[in-house]
Amino acid sequence: MTKLSVNINKVATLRNARGGNNPDVEKVAQDCQLFGAQGITVHPRPDERHIRYQDVREIKPLITTEFNIEGNPIPKYIDLVLEVKPTQVTLVPDGDDQLTSNHGWDTIRNKEFLVDVIGRFKEAGIRTSIFVDPSEEMVRGAKECGADRVELYTEPYAANYMLDRKEAIKPFLDASVAACESGLGLNAGHDLSLVNLAYYHKMIPWTDEVSIGHALISDALYMGLKNTIEAYLECLKQ
Repeated sequence: MTKLSVNINKVATLRNARGGNNPDVEKVAQDCQLFGAQGITVHPRPDERHIRYQDVREIKPLITTEFNIEGNPIPKYIDLVLEVKPTQVTLVPDGDDQLTSNHGWDTIRNKEFLVDVIGRFKEAGIRTSIFVDPSEEMVRGAKECGADRVELYTEPYAANYMLDRKEAIKPFLDASVAACESGLGLNAGHDLSLVNLAYYHKMIPWTDEVSIGHALISDALYMGLKNTIEAYLECLKQ
């Protein structure tokens, strides 16, 4: 079964807007697990505008399922991951001032760098995933870099889903087949929602994990966190 990892960055954004500890990010992480999520994802950025580095340290002992730390592997980030030792690290090519992730790695041009970074994480026993666009070439390049998995950047799928979902899924299906043929695990994330998740899963059921944050937390404002997580899990059963 495809696992649901809840990205709790948006909860930290809300907390940071007023200071203090409301909402409590640690409790939300625990509640997501209690309500059925099979993983927690965090994406600390250098400016700590949502999840803070200290949040990552404090959440780790509370996680009984999978813990996934996303981010650009700058030295500070690498040190944090090696200290915390999550289940999975997802390498994302974000700029320091980037609002949100908007592209994947060029695994060909950045091969030397990625091989070095991935080697350090794998020596520490951390499963490593590379965030890539839905490109067969980039997927195969990730394998050459030594990655265990790829995470497909699904924003283009979400953006075109309502226009023509069959066309929107095609490059993701091709990239997912390439991942399978390369012996890579397969994750997906960015703008997946209750609108488009079930179809994505129906077409690519061998996806190991989906990481969902913005849409899920937004839905929870209306539906409640427990009901929302259950609704997303239901999409992954169809």
